[in-house]
Amino acid sequence: MTITGQDKDTDAVRALQGLEDGRPSVRLRAALAVGTTPDPRFIDKLVERCAIEPEFYVRDMLTWALTRHPAPLTLPELLREVRSERAQARSQALHTLSKIGSRQAWPAITRALLSDADDGVARSAWRAAVVLVPEGEESGLAAMLATQLGRGGKETRLSLSRALVALGEAIVPALCAATTAPDPHVRAHALATQRLLRDPDIGFDFAIEEAKRIVALGVAGQEGR
Repeated sequence: MTITGQDKDTDAVRALQGLEDGRPSVRLRAALAVGTTPDPRFIDKLVERCAIEPEFYVRDMLTWALTRHPAPLTLPELLREVRSERAQARSQALHTLSKIGSRQAWPAITRALLSDADDGVARSAWRAAVVLVPEGEESGLAAMLATQLGRGGKETRLSLSRALVALGEAIVPALCAATTAPDPHVRAHALATQRLLRDPDIGFDFAIEEAKRIVALGVAGQEGR
């Protein structure tokens, strides 16, 4: 059987409608179909859906579908999204940029995004940054990321530590400076990240609890003088 242009148009319309369906399973299948048969006409709708899709596993499939399209077509749309007022739009666009891996997107990873007030956006920006950072600029990125030490809850701190450790030895000066910060949460997070750099298999929970003890003992020692 010959597949005509009209058949393809019908399939495209059906897939695009599926992305709007109220059932997550239907949206997931639609995103899979779009990624399996890439078409530039899908890009706008995929990006638009990423900004509002409530289900994580569907968002992940939407990102995969976008990576299946040519980067020169997807990058402009995603770079606009990282400036969106909607936090999910920024976060998902950053996540997708990290998956595409084109360093043309590096200038979009701004200081504002790396310190975004929304923890989810910041985490996505950190992950994207360590993937996209040009060779030779790792130390500058490490210094910027170090300003976020001590931020948020466990998930956010773990994400930042992983991003820093991914930069390797470039983070050492920034971490050393942070271990003397006035804020004990910053000092503990810096010490834990140092430990993870030396021993990635140790686990974040152990590293952070050990760091908290070190900081507490330091404070106790100072108070006892």
